[in-house]
Amino acid sequence: MRAWIYLIIASVFEVAWIYSVKFMQFRELFKINISEFFLSKNFNVILPILGYIVFGIGNIILFSKAMKTIPAGIAYASWMSVALVFVKITDVTIFKQPITFLQVFFILLILVGVVGLKVIE
Repeated sequence: MRAWIYLIIASVFEVAWIYSVKFMQFRELFKINISEFFLSKNFNVILPILGYIVFGIGNIILFSKAMKTIPAGIAYASWMSVALVFVKITDVTIFKQPITFLQVFFILLILVGVVGLKVIE
């Protein structure tokens, strides 16, 4: 059971990592003087890059812990599926993206598949 908790947390870290990538501003990063690096005006530039590093490393660590007991194929499919569902939920709730009935239906099918993989393990 602990491995599945690691897997779900790794999926949440994957979602945070994805949004860190979305909001990275490399051009702005290279314009910052090293002496002004940690000033609050640079917060929107630095935070996504720090998120990319922290969530990426956390994701890898937790996913590797989960794979110690969950077979690789099931772990990978479940990890990506849960992350996909969380990304869609984030898009709809935070970024106000539209969602259709068919999208909800197929997301539920993904969740049923993940639960099924857990049940047969």
